[in-house]
Amino acid sequence: MALVVLAAPAARGDEALWALLRGGGHVSMLRHATTTPGVGDPPGFRLDDCATQRNLGAEGREEARLAGTAFRARGIPVGRVLSSEWCRCLETARLAFGRAEPWRPLNNLHGNRAAEPAAVRAIRELTRQRHRDGNLVLVTHGSVVLPVTGIHPAQGEIVVLAPDGGSLRIVGRLSPDAIRRAAGG
Repeated sequence: MALVVLAAPAARGDEALWALLRGGGHVSMLRHATTTPGVGDPPGFRLDDCATQRNLGAEGREEARLAGTAFRARGIPVGRVLSSEWCRCLETARLAFGRAEPWRPLNNLHGNRAAEPAAVRAIRELTRQRHRDGNLVLVTHGSVVLPVTGIHPAQGEIVVLAPDGGSLRIVGRLSPDAIRRAAGG
């Protein structure tokens, strides 16, 4: 007698999403991994001093490593890795993908809504382009993902976008649990 295990709908959707990413040319908007509890940064924080910011905790560092492991295990080609200049984003990118190119439009918009229109315009312009050298990875904040996609992701969640004839289409989301499963964790 054979045992048949049916995958949950979410797991089947995750597999389809990983398959799309394996083909390259997509955009992965990754909200930084889990930080120390709180919202925003302490008063007087400075971008040039990580000790003044809200940073990744041990759980977040493990989540970031697992994201990279999942991409490698699934054979996902990674092109450019752009990141917010905040330390939690840079650390997430470096732990996951081994590199990070700081890009100001990905910077935190929490408490800085005046910067939102220009940031969203720049991100949408970049993400609408076809990325032939793998998938473009953008490591940023929930306050940036929301106005670009309409989605407020969990920490460590990936929103996958596809350039679609000059526009942008949301093709799915990979939760931290889905990423952990894909990494074999």
